[in-house]
Formats: sequence, C-alpha cells, structure tokens
Amino acid sequence: MSGRVYLDWNATAPLRAEARAAMVAAMDVVGNPSSVHAEGRAARAVLERARADLARALGAEGADIVFTSGATEAAALACAGRGLVCAEVEHEAVLAWCDPVLKSDRAGRVAVPEPGRAALQLANSETGVIQALPEGLAVSDLTQAFGKWPFAFNWLGITAGIVSAHKLGGPKGVGALVIRRGTELVAQIKGGGQEMGRRAGTENLIGIAGFAAAAKAAQADLVAGVWDEVAELRSILEKALEAAGEDVIFPAAEAERLPNTLCLIAPGWRGETQVMRLDLAGFAISAGSACSSGKVRASRVLRAMGYDETAAGCAVRISIGPGVGRDDLLRFAEAWGAARKRHRERAA
Repeated sequence: MSGRVYLDWNATAPLRAEARAAMVAAMDVVGNPSSVHAEGRAARAVLERARADLARALGAEGADIVFTSGATEAAALACAGRGLVCAEVEHEAVLAWCDPVLKSDRAGRVAVPEPGRAALQLANSETGVIQALPEGLAVSDLTQAFGKWPFAFNWLGITAGIVSAHKLGGPKGVGALVIRRGTELVAQIKGGGQEMGRRAGTENLIGIAGFAAAAKAAQADLVAGVWDEVAELRSILEKALEAAGEDVIFPAAEAERLPNTLCLIAPGWRGETQVMRLDLAGFAISAGSACSSGKVRASRVLRAMGYDETAAGCAVRISIGPGVGRDDLLRFAEAWGAARKRHRERAA
C-alpha cells in the first residue's frame, strides 16, 4: 500500500459512513426542534431519537444528555464555578476550570482523595493511560475512551461525563455532557430554554444526528472486538519502533492504556521535528494533544508524570484506528527508524 497514512486518530477520527448518511438525512429535516408545528415536531423527533441512541451507546439510560458544541463546552458546563481539583494530565478544556493540585505517578495514574470535588479523565489523549475512576467522582472526561474502551456511564459511579463526536468518527463541532438526573448545573450559554434550560441556542440537528450514528456504530465495533485487533497492531508497532531506535522510551508502557495509543520519547530528537519529518514521508502523527500541538513546548502531561523538560520535548504520539493496516505501521516504523538514524548522524 502506498500514499499517506493517517496515524492521528486521537486528534480526530475519520468520518464514519453511518454518520455521513445520518447527517445527509437530517439536512432534509426543515423544522426547528423548538417549533410546535408538524415540521418542528419532525425535527424534535430526530433530536430525541439521537439523544436516546447516544444514551444507549454510553450506557447512560436514565441520565440526562445535554448536547453542546463539543467537549470543550461540555467541560465548561460541567466544571465552571464548582471549585473542582484535578491533575496536570487533564486536557486543557478541564484544566481551564479546575485547580491542578492532584499528582500523577510515573505511569500517569492519579489518586483522588476527595472524588466529590474532583475531575479525572477516564483515558489520556497523549499516553492512552486508563484511570481507575473512584466512586462519586464529580466529573470525568470520557472523550478519548468513548467508543474505544468498554464502559457504561451508569456503572462508573460518576456524576457527569464529557464526550465528543469527532473522536469516534462523528462530525466536528458537536459534543455532549451526560449527567445523573437531578444534578444542578449553571448554564454557560443563556437565552432560550433549549436542552432543558442548560444550554441555550437552536440545537445542531445535523451534527447531533451524525454524533448518535457514529456512537452507535462505534459501540458495535467495540462489541465485535475490532479494538482488540487494533491493540494487537499497536503491540506490533511498539516492537518495531523499539527495534528501530534502541534508546526509545515508551511512557506508561506498564499502565493499562487505550488499545490504539502509543507515546514514545526519542532522546535528543524534538517531537515537532519528528512530526515534520514523518509528515514529509507521508505519515500524520502528533507531538501531543491536538489542542496543544503547534506550540513549541514540552508535553505538560509527561512533565506531570515526572519526565524532565528535555525528555518531554522529545515525545510524539501515534494513535491508530480500524482503518490502519499492519503494513502501514511497519512502513511507518521503517520511515521513523530511517529518519531517526539520519538525525543522529547529523547530530554526531
């Protein structure tokens, strides 16, 4: 196989065919979901069907689903004004609203002494580390785990969970907050009474339809064992990269991780340089989460795990999905190894 290979699924996953079809169908729905006439009721039916489908995919039957413009807005709705604490390994969208006083160990795991006033992600976007969520946790960012890792909101014992469509093959620009029924929230976008008064503004019906369809398809893949196959490919890639660069470090390799995520440190070779070299070779990877990439700085997540500034600045993330084949990954490892060798020769 030739051509470009996309290895940045944690930044955004390719749009699923099921999501595209649902969005196209929703484009023909004329009415506003808040209108009471027949056209409005038809739009409302699409909205509520999507809400129910998403709740089933999340294992959140009986909870409330509040649609938002994405995970960042969902994080603001969940966390703003609540005085929550978190760790530095959290995504920027959560860090913006929480005090990062909790500590991570070398494997990226975080202990939470007071769950009721804390936020803790289920899975990290850079390292893939899976957290053991404590009972009664106030907020969890479920964005990276949803559709890749088996869980049910109703079993997690948390109050609120943040999710995003484009991480599992839905459209960009739509997300949701799932919350236990009866939980009080302070609306961050005020105006009309949409989304039970928790998020004003006409709902993005097209995006929401695509989100629900993607979530349903993603959960079907998970049940079918598709992500177990991805985990096997990740292991093949890890071994190939280890052989290609004898001094490579895999942070959190001892921890339970998402099946598709591999973080590596190549000492002496800046992460952004690796990204550019591999991009020229036809491979898309990243030097961190998509929201922090493009900024020349060491990984905040790795520094929180105890890596120094120099090592953390030499990290990249490879995140794969069901559309990536074994040959693609072996070609990547070969290209990475060749670029690593050239860099070391020039630096000698």
